Amino acid sequence: MSGGAALLANPALDRHRAYGEGERAILSLAKAAEAHRAISAWDGYRPTPLLSLGRIAAEAGVAEVLYKHEAHRFALKSFKALGGAYAVERLVAARGSADGLTVTCATDGNHGRAVAWGARRLGVEAVIYVHETVSEGRAAAIAAFGAEVRRVPGNYDDAVRASAEAAAANGWTIVSDTSWPGYDLIPRDVMQGYAVLALEAEGQGARPTHVFIQGGVGGLAAGVLSWYWEKEGASRPVLVVVEPDRADCLLVSAKAGRWTSVGGDLDTIMAGLACGEPSELAWALLSPGADAFMAIPDLLAADTMRLLAGEGLAAGESGVAGLAGFRAAAGDARMRAALGLDAGARILCIGTEGATDPAIYREIVGRDAADVEKEPA
Repeated sequence: MSGGAALLANPALDRHRAYGEGERAILSLAKAAEAHRAISAWDGYRPTPLLSLGRIAAEAGVAEVLYKHEAHRFALKSFKALGGAYAVERLVAARGSADGLTVTCATDGNHGRAVAWGARRLGVEAVIYVHETVSEGRAAAIAAFGAEVRRVPGNYDDAVRASAEAAAANGWTIVSDTSWPGYDLIPRDVMQGYAVLALEAEGQGARPTHVFIQGGVGGLAAGVLSWYWEKEGASRPVLVVVEPDRADCLLVSAKAGRWTSVGGDLDTIMAGLACGEPSELAWALLSPGADAFMAIPDLLAADTMRLLAGEGLAAGESGVAGLAGFRAAAGDARMRAALGLDAGARILCIGTEGATDPAIYREIVGRDAADVEKEPA
């Protein structure tokens, strides 16, 4: 059964469209390699593990399910270091100095933490905006890296606007993982860092037929799509973008045939994906290049967290979204057929975060993350 998930085959998909100059101006294999060279030089870098979830694959009736486990990426417990921190480094390099530089962004938690960590690495001031439903635990984790955290009413998109207004008033530089008219250079660096995930996975032996990837504003999905689209063209894996059903701006945009925002409080346990407005840069790639969009309810994410805990993996609410989407699709005959999920399918999911808020993790799973999975030596 689909468990309340909804699937939309992308009506604008053009799998035979070449990855041309317009697409490479946003993201490219060459720039992904450049990002990898920079990030792999950081202290503490190592590729995150690519795990084979054999029991889940067998239950789903597919050949393989690979799960790239980002729970121990640097000090951040999430993939976001590849984006926010890399963009801060690029910014400082372009300026030639960190003197007088203050960076700012809005966040649901992980991106702001990455920007704060990257700022501290380079001696840059950081002011991070969080909205009213971001947990105290996630706000405290950002502040622990020396950033000033400012809480504003409303949802993620309200925090984006507050950060932009403060940047304009104070001469700060926005380091955002989303883009809008007149602001698109730094988000390219953020998304380009995310493509390192696909580069690492390929080096670890991943040869997926399908990728189930988190939505949010679309930056991660676009980064991973760009890698496979430019490298493999029409023979690339089927890419399915997975969002919370309470924050499904990408699916709604695909259904409308144009960039579209969704309103409301965007209240979902998948806090890192609680975004109502797509990144325009990401949408420029996802609109013609993603195969399908899924929206899933919170209960599927929570169930997948508990399933992975049984496998000895502590995975956060947003981190399991791709895998939860796959499980829902694999359990629904119509979705299986629409996506070609047969016995030979090889699935790649990105476990984008670990237990980034220990209290919320304990509430959902019923165990402490430290009891589920030990920190690596």
